[in-house]
Amino acid sequence: MSPQAPVETIIEPDLPIIDPHHHLWFLPEASVRAIGSQDNALSRAMTSVLRHHAHYMFDELMADLQSGHNVRATVAVEAHVMYRAAGPEVMRSVGEVEFLNGVAAIAASGLFGETRACAGIVGGVDLALGDAVKDVLFAHIQAGGGRYRGIRARYTAYDDDTSILGSGSSRPQLLLDTKFRSGFKHLQPMGLSCDMWLYEPQLPDLINFASAFSDTQIILCHVGSPLGVGRYAGRLPERFPIWRDNIRALSQFPNVAVKLGGLGLPLRGFNFAPSAGSAELAKAWAPYIETCIEAFGVHRCMFESNFPMDSGTCSYAVLWNAFKRTVSGASRDEKAALFYGTAARMYRLDL
Repeated sequence: MSPQAPVETIIEPDLPIIDPHHHLWFLPEASVRAIGSQDNALSRAMTSVLRHHAHYMFDELMADLQSGHNVRATVAVEAHVMYRAAGPEVMRSVGEVEFLNGVAAIAASGLFGETRACAGIVGGVDLALGDAVKDVLFAHIQAGGGRYRGIRARYTAYDDDTSILGSGSSRPQLLLDTKFRSGFKHLQPMGLSCDMWLYEPQLPDLINFASAFSDTQIILCHVGSPLGVGRYAGRLPERFPIWRDNIRALSQFPNVAVKLGGLGLPLRGFNFAPSAGSAELAKAWAPYIETCIEAFGVHRCMFESNFPMDSGTCSYAVLWNAFKRTVSGASRDEKAALFYGTAARMYRLDL
């Protein structure tokens, strides 16, 4: 966060919140340098965050959670960290689940406050393993200690413009891949949901995909990730109606929910000044948030922090102030769903 960043009075400080999307990581200097050496928009965005948050662990998370808002619990989402250093390659991701479950146990002790950090865990799994993914999922569930709720599909976010994501880190049209679909079919029988991270131009693929897997809970991350960099630079107004139509089409599938957030990433192209406050953020983000709520309803929408990834735009306190501003006219019950209830239900959190 920039030294110019504003300090704000907390809006509705008693409103209960579940933050259903944050990351934890500890990146050594060599890893930070490797990310910084890649010439693409995502790497540049990560580098700007890692200047301040190369280490975002329990202490850093709790400092944010206790910065003024009434955050009661969180869901930790995989970040491809803390993998096992040895053993079968496909099983190394289990290490991250073990790590997150350990953090959850620390929070659950009550020694550091009442917030149940990492009460739910979303792991990272390559569904393109096909049927072989079943053993990996079982190992994740076992490592989660009763907190494992689902997976975030890896390698799904893709664009032909390599200046956005680089090359080799994702796969084109993965949602149409037969092995990916073979792996995906194992989620529902194991009681798992799937967080989907992809970019706005890929939403038609997800519409096709959701129609084929109507029995599995799909949670769209970051309002479908609008793009404002690379070949999409300066085109947010042009792309908005396309995004809106696809969001409305996707909302027709009852098994799809959406996370309202991730809009602080530089990939979005908003280009906020370091001094931007919650009122400015809310004004820019409101069209996306309001469209999602109108399409999906409050019981399939949940606000998310995406911290520390979104910390380059604002502090944790300012972020939640911005969200609260966007729905200032909502009823008490609607706010209860958007900030707490939907996340609790989707991730089956018994708090």
